[in-house]
Amino acid sequence: MNFKKLKEDFRQSRLSFHIIFWLVVLLFFMVRDDFEENHTMVASLVYKICIMIPQILASYSLTYILVPKFIYTKKYVRFTILMLLSAYIFSALSRVLIVHVAEPLVRIPPFTQETVAQIFLDVKFLMAHYFPSIYIAALIFLAVQFIVDISKVKQQNLLLEKEKVGAELKMLKTQLHPHFLFNTLNNIYMLSLDNSPKTPESISKLSEILDYVLYRCNTKFVSVTNEISFLENYIALEKLRYDDRLQVTFNTSLEKDIEIAPLILLPLVENAFKHGAGEDSGSPKIDISISYQDTIFTFVVANSIANSTQEGVKESIGLNNIKQQLDLIYPNGYILNIDEKESLFTVTLELTV
Repeated sequence: MNFKKLKEDFRQSRLSFHIIFWLVVLLFFMVRDDFEENHTMVASLVYKICIMIPQILASYSLTYILVPKFIYTKKYVRFTILMLLSAYIFSALSRVLIVHVAEPLVRIPPFTQETVAQIFLDVKFLMAHYFPSIYIAALIFLAVQFIVDISKVKQQNLLLEKEKVGAELKMLKTQLHPHFLFNTLNNIYMLSLDNSPKTPESISKLSEILDYVLYRCNTKFVSVTNEISFLENYIALEKLRYDDRLQVTFNTSLEKDIEIAPLILLPLVENAFKHGAGEDSGSPKIDISISYQDTIFTFVVANSIANSTQEGVKESIGLNNIKQQLDLIYPNGYILNIDEKESLFTVTLELTV
């Protein structure tokens, strides 16, 4: 018997649903009875309460015992037998309550009464007059409960999906941060080997970056202005290990300050430095632009590439990470275009925000 589920339902503020449901059923049958038999209000109430007791018992036994235990487990024969038996018992109980409880309270004697044995033996009368009203209510209760359960399952699935998305994003970010830190610490290490005066400055920039990554971007969305400042620090840190041969331009055009997912742009900039400045022994160029107009946020990063590094640029770790993050955060709300020409690699990201 699934009494545990019944107890849980009541415990989880489901009592109000059950009370409202049975009050509606009582009101419906009282109105119907009043039109059909012209009973007084008191008589109608007494009769309906006597009928509702078997209705309630039938509804809960069907919803919480018979269906879960026999239908869900595909024991259809047992379900049919027990369903017929319970229908007979509840119909007889309803008739007994009417004859031996309701009628003595509302009828003026003398009047004749059936015995309990006579009631139980008149199966045809019970099935014709009591079974329909009892099990119409029971089936309605079962249907409503089924709809409520489906809604509850959907909510649970949405919550699980949300938790799954959060876990996947966390995993992707843990993949991203070590990758970023490895590159940055390697830069500082190379500067320190050369006793470069730029080492203190690079450590200061790294401190600002870590402060942002660890403490100021732990929400789902952050100000794009903060993201721009973060990227400017990152670019400044990367430029420390290059001489004047590296040319970087960074242009912004924003109608207003908006919010975007944190660190969503970093992999694109990292990719430009890795496959642009990092592999080009000539005069590498990186052009970055950010704009926002009419709900569309556009980020474009273009970098020159050497012929030897053209293969595999599109399949970098950073680009794969950002594709997965965009699918999770902006499903059907982004466009990511990658254009690779002979000496220029361009990534354009558009977000609907």
